[in-house]
Amino acid sequence: MKIKAISSFILCAAMLLPFTAGCGKSSGSGNDSPPEVFSRTVFAMDTYMNIKCYGGGEAALDAAEERIHSLENTLSVTVENSDVSRLNSSNGNPVEVSPDTAMIIRTAIAVGGKTGGALDITAYPLVRAWGFTTGDYKIPPQSDITELLKNVDYRRITVDGTSASIGDGQSVDLGALAKGYTGDEVVRVLIENGAESGIISLGGNVQSFGTKPGAEHWSVAVRDPFEPEGDMCILDIDEKAVITSGNYERCFTGEDGKSYWHIIDPEDGYPADNGIVSATIIGDEGLACDALSTAMFVAGLDKASEIWRSDPYFDMILVTDDGRIFYTNGLEGSFRNISSMSAEVISLD
Repeated sequence: MKIKAISSFILCAAMLLPFTAGCGKSSGSGNDSPPEVFSRTVFAMDTYMNIKCYGGGEAALDAAEERIHSLENTLSVTVENSDVSRLNSSNGNPVEVSPDTAMIIRTAIAVGGKTGGALDITAYPLVRAWGFTTGDYKIPPQSDITELLKNVDYRRITVDGTSASIGDGQSVDLGALAKGYTGDEVVRVLIENGAESGIISLGGNVQSFGTKPGAEHWSVAVRDPFEPEGDMCILDIDEKAVITSGNYERCFTGEDGKSYWHIIDPEDGYPADNGIVSATIIGDEGLACDALSTAMFVAGLDKASEIWRSDPYFDMILVTDDGRIFYTNGLEGSFRNISSMSAEVISLD
């Protein structure tokens, strides 16, 4: 497979704040004083996370931060004795994991099935071979890729209650789902600790809950993949997750002058090159949105559109490598294009 040079990016790191959030139009009500706003920035899961909530106080933020670090220790592929590390050293034997891990793996299997394997958490050894887990970027020999592909198959993973197993010789990484699930959990913890509303940023993931005082909607800006320092569109959302996967996040320029990025196509072992440079998923749950953002990036425009039409429980925005935006019709009325790119609606027809 030939990898097209979609951009002339030099070696780049993950964008720390791939969105901006603000208020919509003033509601004009506001006889009551709004609850106090509290915010905190946390570094975890290799990214900066910002939590903002109305009500709940420092106790709510403390509980949210504690939950974030707990999940990192449970789900990280690089933390010794995490569930994932124990699975990867199990030689195919069943491992008792947390309910969190079991749920995430079940979701990965389900999304893998719905997308024809576009999401496959057993592709981790290929991600590692390209150096995306270590920063030691390189183009692996074709012989190495061919050998590693033999163990890429999410269908060999099993989960029974909280007992999980992977195939002998396989390794998994939950990075395509972990931050989405963490967002769901942060929202749950904040609400349980008295927060009335809020918005959180977990790297490329945004999640809101409740209504922002004095506003009709939360407004979220989505990065322009061709100019990652700027934005391409604004979404007005209510109690939604907005999660983006893009080719500008972890990428490098090879000795051949071509750009390579961290989202690997499980079909051939190379960075996904199916015409998509950015995939944003909007839905009720961060876990599903996170998984789907990777899967749709890998799938490409036509296949992603077919997957959405078969079960349109989410919305999406896809940007193609020729500079066009496609968004599903559920976003009409909440999508504002602020870029020079054309925007076209994907309908159910």
